[in-house]
Amino acid sequence: MPQGCGSAQLSNIIEAQGLTKVYGGKIKAVDHISFYVAEGEIFGFLGPNGAGKTTTIKMLNTLASITEGKATVAGHDVAKDPAAVRKSIGVVPQELTADDELTGTENMVLMGRLHQLGGSQARARVDSLLGLVDLQDAAHRKVKTYSGGMRRRLQMVMGLLHEPKVLFLDEPTLGLDVQTRSKMWQYIKSLNKERGLTVFMTTHYLDEADSLCDRIAIVDHGTIRISGTPSELKTAHGGEIITLTVPEGTADFTPFLSSIEGVSEVTRDGVSYRIKLPNTEKALPAIVGGVLQKGVEIEGISFSKPSLDQVFLDVVGRSMRDEESGESDSGWENIKMGRAR
Repeated sequence: MPQGCGSAQLSNIIEAQGLTKVYGGKIKAVDHISFYVAEGEIFGFLGPNGAGKTTTIKMLNTLASITEGKATVAGHDVAKDPAAVRKSIGVVPQELTADDELTGTENMVLMGRLHQLGGSQARARVDSLLGLVDLQDAAHRKVKTYSGGMRRRLQMVMGLLHEPKVLFLDEPTLGLDVQTRSKMWQYIKSLNKERGLTVFMTTHYLDEADSLCDRIAIVDHGTIRISGTPSELKTAHGGEIITLTVPEGTADFTPFLSSIEGVSEVTRDGVSYRIKLPNTEKALPAIVGGVLQKGVEIEGISFSKPSLDQVFLDVVGRSMRDEESGESDSGWENIKMGRAR
């Protein structure tokens, strides 16, 4: 498939071919993207705000029409059989959608009714899922008394109540403390490993994507720029980094550093040089020796291994900021359950 997403597999649970969304006849939010998600995979869909992530999820979830292209989810054509797609998926949006005036149990039961689950079937699943996320003791309290982390956990299990084949997570841990984020991802990983749940996730926390995802696609300006396993992306686009600092007033070392065998990129920021190379051990002696031979003192030197942050910076041209919320066109307000006040 195009855009570096690899060839499709027989067990794909999501497939998109030339998927495109145009608003108002001229604003192209998603531009002919093609990708697949294998059954049982945790797939990360990353990008800056406005890149097209949420619009893509909305098309896959049948909340937005497809302008061009085709998508299938759990074997069902999104455009031709949206009802079957909705039965196969669970969705956890950025916004908190539970009704504050209902208890945790009541919100879960209401969600069960929306998915046409029988009373006894829904009740059994409610108790089990609330226990899974440690909300059993708060099950009969109104949601307005819940902390932010409790609300997020409730929202997650609301999306799991009908036992979907695919779970869509759009910034599910946004704004949570590190401990609560870690706990939520433990639940997700256990569901993925023990039950084979496929997860399609977006996140602004690249450490989450690195540790959780089997594969990642980075999207920007409505197109997929690169995809692969976290390890593949870091090897191909990260490279090891040497940061070298020299005294103020020293002549520019960029040409010299760029000429050293194995150095792939040199950027200068004042008296500091950021040197990217596949293997630090091979090039380090030449770098240090060459600088010292020119009679220049090295004031500081540090090393860093490849990271997804570096991949993201290289591919998109800017860093992913944790404080960013999501895309402004999420549209999840259309499915909010809470009462207007």
